Order: sequence, then C-alpha cells, then structure tokens
Amino acid sequence: MRIAYAVMGYGRGHAMRTAAVLPALERRHQVRVFAGRDAHEMLRAEHDSVEIPVIGYQYGPHGRICTRRTLQHNAPRVADLLVAGPHTRAVWQQMADFEPDIVISDSETYGHRFARHHGIPRIGFDHVGIMAYCHCDFAPGDALAGRRDGLGYRAFTGDPDRVIVSSFYPATPRNDRVRTVGAILREPVRQARPVRGDTVLVYLNKGAHQYNAAMDAALRACGAPVIVYGTRERGRRDNLLFKAPSQAGFIADLAAARAVVSTAGNQLLSEAIHLGKPVLALPEDAVEQRLNAEAVRRMGVGTRGALHRLTPGVLRAFLAHDQTYAAATQAHRRDGVREAIDLLQDDIATLATGARSTPGPLAWLTGAY
Repeated sequence: MRIAYAVMGYGRGHAMRTAAVLPALERRHQVRVFAGRDAHEMLRAEHDSVEIPVIGYQYGPHGRICTRRTLQHNAPRVADLLVAGPHTRAVWQQMADFEPDIVISDSETYGHRFARHHGIPRIGFDHVGIMAYCHCDFAPGDALAGRRDGLGYRAFTGDPDRVIVSSFYPATPRNDRVRTVGAILREPVRQARPVRGDTVLVYLNKGAHQYNAAMDAALRACGAPVIVYGTRERGRRDNLLFKAPSQAGFIADLAAARAVVSTAGNQLLSEAIHLGKPVLALPEDAVEQRLNAEAVRRMGVGTRGALHRLTPGVLRAFLAHDQTYAAATQAHRRDGVREAIDLLQDDIATLATGARSTPGPLAWLTGAY
C-alpha cells in the first residue's frame, strides 16, 4: 500500500508521535511523509519527507499567543484552503504525484482535505482529536471553549473514516469509530533507563517567546542545577545550562532528571510520566494544553503553574513534593505504540478493500470539497 502520512508542523510533538510508528508502517508499506516545518526538520533525515505549509500560532511582544497576529498571519492560507485555491492545490499536487491509497493525518488539514476531495480513505491519528471525539474533563471554565475548539478541529479536518486518539490520560470515545490508545513513545524513550538525578529539566516548545525574566528568576532560585531546552541561548549561566536541540541528548537528560518543568504538550508529558518524572506543567494559552495540565494535576503526577508568571514559590513547592509525584507515575504508565500500530494496520487493510470516502451533505462545514 502507498500511504501519505500528513503531519502538523507546529512544535515537535506531532513529529515524535509519527516517528514512533513510521518504522513499522514502512516495513509493510511505501510511506511518504508530508510535514510542516518543525516536523519536516525532525523527520527528513530518516524518512521520505516533503515539506508543506503549516498553520500555527503567532506570538505577541510579551511571549503570549496573540489572536490578532495569528489570524492575520494565517488568514491567507485559511482562505486558500476554504476555496481550494492555488496554494492548496499545489500541496495537493505533491500528494497526488505520490498516488496514495490511504492518507493518515496527525492534525494536518491539507492531507485530510486532499483525501476527502479525491475520495481516498483516511485515518486521523493524533492527540488533539480528543476534544472533538471524546468526553473530556476540561480545566475549570474551559468546557465551552473546549467544545468550540473541537468543532474548529473538525471544520479543518472533517470526519475521517477511522479515528485513533493517543493520550497519556484516559478519555471515553463518543462513538465506535473512535479508538483511544496510550502514550506513543519513541523507541529511544522506551529503551531509556531512568535514574533519579538532581537536575531540573526545562523544555519550552517556543522558548524564544516563552522564556522571560520571571522564569529566569524562578529557575535561578530553585536550589538545583537546571538544563534548559527550547530557547536560543547556549552555554552555562550560574545554575542554568542552556542546550541546543538534540534528540539523543534530550532523552538522556530526561531519563536522568529529578523533575520536569515544561509547556503542556501531550508528547513530552507522556514521555516524562513513562520515565517516572514528576511534571510542573506550564500550559500555553490554548485549551488543549490546559486540558493536559489539568490531567497532570488530577492524576497526581505533578502540578500546574503559569507559563508567563512562574514564581520561585511555585517551583520550590513543586520540588518539595517531587518524590510523591514521581511515585504516582507508576499507576499511569501506558505504552500505546504496539496497540496503535495494530489499529493502524487493521484500518489500512479494511479501508483498502472498502468504499472510498465521498463528500457528505455538510461538506461545506467540514471542508470536504
């Protein structure tokens, strides 16, 4: 089978999940990845990957997600998507040249729309779909916003033939077409042997915008050595060591860390819990990240703080209870890789012999042109 695997390119979590299942798919099928910028940079060295545009957040002068800038930056691409304009059709042509039998998408809208437009079976496999296809325990005050974001997600992706949702916390699917699996862990993470060191590991998915004076002061005052990934700074400053991106280096530092302080992406939280590391989750201004951070608090594997107002008191209180949080991770480890691969292989076999997707009566709403 020829599989087009489309990957959202905002941040690295989508690419990490993809990298965990690609080797198994590539052993049985011909796979080409169509990935946005961040994901393409991570995947292209080891996989057949083509870069495509990405629709992502934009930031304001104080490091927060800026709705106005996000809308302004993405408006031309969204408009082109809605009418299947020239830029969208250029991406579709790249996919059509590959002649896929199946499209798998990790939160990536061009792939979904291409498959729907051409009547190609498609599988949605990601984490964000949890808001669209599952019953969620949203953070206080986020229930309406969560439903809104779930509808927005479906407006961009439509309704795939099959849906697989990966998450480090449990969620109940809304219908039988949706299946949930545990954390999708990269092989190096699965092979890592964790030890309890004394280092606090900090990861920021967009550190150039998120690392601020308050965070710097809190980390300096925490009384522990700190390794920071995700910023543009490099080298040592007092108890802080700023490192360049490195998959192997990061996994080694994660396995040896005392605790993790990070933005609240599903993938890193999954890896931290698997390795028994307590987490201080600092969600971005996004419902999905607040949902993840609330799950960390509810499961007892860590707590949550304010990304842009991290205080020394919050960080010290977290570290004071780190062993209790670490012990709680034992009950929440669920490696979903094998389960996800089996579901993907079954769905590929079923869809390959079944009816092709055709636009439904709500195609104008779901983007199925």
